[in-house]
Amino acid sequence: MDFTGKVVLITGASSGIGAATAKYFTALGASVVLTGRNAENLNKTGSECEALGKEKPLLLVADVTSTDDNIRVIEKIIKKFGKLDVLVNNAGKGLSGGIENTSVEQYDDIMNTNVRAVYHLTMLAVPHLIESKGNIVNVSSVAGTRSFPNFLAYSVSKAALDQFTRCVALELGPKQVRVNSVNPAVIITDFHNRLGMSAEAYAAYLKSCEQTHALGRVGQPSEVAAAIAFLAGDSASFITGTCLCVDGGKNVMCPR
Repeated sequence: MDFTGKVVLITGASSGIGAATAKYFTALGASVVLTGRNAENLNKTGSECEALGKEKPLLLVADVTSTDDNIRVIEKIIKKFGKLDVLVNNAGKGLSGGIENTSVEQYDDIMNTNVRAVYHLTMLAVPHLIESKGNIVNVSSVAGTRSFPNFLAYSVSKAALDQFTRCVALELGPKQVRVNSVNPAVIITDFHNRLGMSAEAYAAYLKSCEQTHALGRVGQPSEVAAAIAFLAGDSASFITGTCLCVDGGKNVMCPR
């Protein structure tokens, strides 16, 4: 794959899947625009991209839940590059909680980041993607396709994101803009640490995942990044409206 001359916006690029995707696209020649809330981590990702010997990324500290930030990000991209070819909606968050111990505040927090922010940024990007005949890749989750206890708001948000992916794909298909998602299962990132899981508990959890993923292991951020790049590239030119499970077979193991 070659993304030379393509401008790629990746949200939530300061760590995990977003950082891996930034480096993957950079290595393929893309001009990457990276956003995140943590300036220190975002600069670290930017330095790692520069070390690949490619074009220096445009780093924009921004919060996807901020209307003003989203407008500013798109304006800066168009001012610098004059176009946008790929939007990777990666920024997201997770919190545990079921119907008996969650709150409306948690629901609003999750939905604002995982759905509303994607909705808004995509709206702003679409006119430029239509012009470039570009495409969108949303980072969803296996939680959008399967049911899990104690992750109610998160699972609902990812199911909504999958439906958003399909609906927008139908709307933009006639304009030659493709829209897809990747739906990872357990990937080695700091996601579970942010949920408050201890190092010991996380190690035990990863061990148990050997039984819940058909390949007998969890995934790496680079494997999700490769799938995102595939969907954004010319090799996937006839793929739209697809929610691609990058999950080591977890999606087909059992209903949960």
